Amino acid sequence: MRAVAVVIPAHDEEALIERCLSSVAGAVAHAREGAPDLIAVVVVVLDACTDATEPQVRRWPVEVVEISARRVGAARRTGVAHALSTLDASPHETWIAMTDADTVVPVDWITHQLDLADTGVVVVLGTVRPDFADLSARHVAYWRATHHRGRPPGNVHGANLGVRASTYAEAGGIPDLSAHEDVALVRAARAIGARERASDVHEVETSGRLAGRTPAGYAAFLARVHAWIDAPPVAAPGA
Repeated sequence: MRAVAVVIPAHDEEALIERCLSSVAGAVAHAREGAPDLIAVVVVVLDACTDATEPQVRRWPVEVVEISARRVGAARRTGVAHALSTLDASPHETWIAMTDADTVVPVDWITHQLDLADTGVVVVLGTVRPDFADLSARHVAYWRATHHRGRPPGNVHGANLGVRASTYAEAGGIPDLSAHEDVALVRAARAIGARERASDVHEVETSGRLAGRTPAGYAAFLARVHAWIDAPPVAAPGA
């Protein structure tokens, strides 16, 4: 890969966006250590932000795009289009790495995806772990018991998704949806025979909040699990 486009949608993320950008900057710097000629651009799409997200983001060396769609699919699609228009590289030589504004990526987040791309993989499905500080003790225990490193389930997470730009274009790109736009992209990529790999080597940590910015998103999933785990036991009839 000759170029990397990192795309981050954000809607009212003033509390978490800076830790996200700090981690992404570290991952970009680490990738350039091994490939000094690597071209990289980080694009943050501010979607209908009403808090202090915008001034915080502008303190970082990133491209900023503002929209008012209030749809994560539109934000990701806009961000990818902007990133690719600024890069001087062919789609076949460009890698797109997607994450979310409430997420912290590891330092090898980009390099691991590029290593897989060098083997012919064109879609990378990374794993996501919630910030345990945001969860109850019972929820954390359940998570540890049901998620085992080295056995990635292959779930699709927009917070940890990589795709070759040429594959992205052939699959029609991220659709303009309010939720599950990442799943739709991967489904379209599979339909054209894209070679994919699930990996938890570059697992990201995302917010464990139970009320998220996207309906039916990861926070909604955590809320359902939390309600099931921490629900009070139901007394047996006649007890």
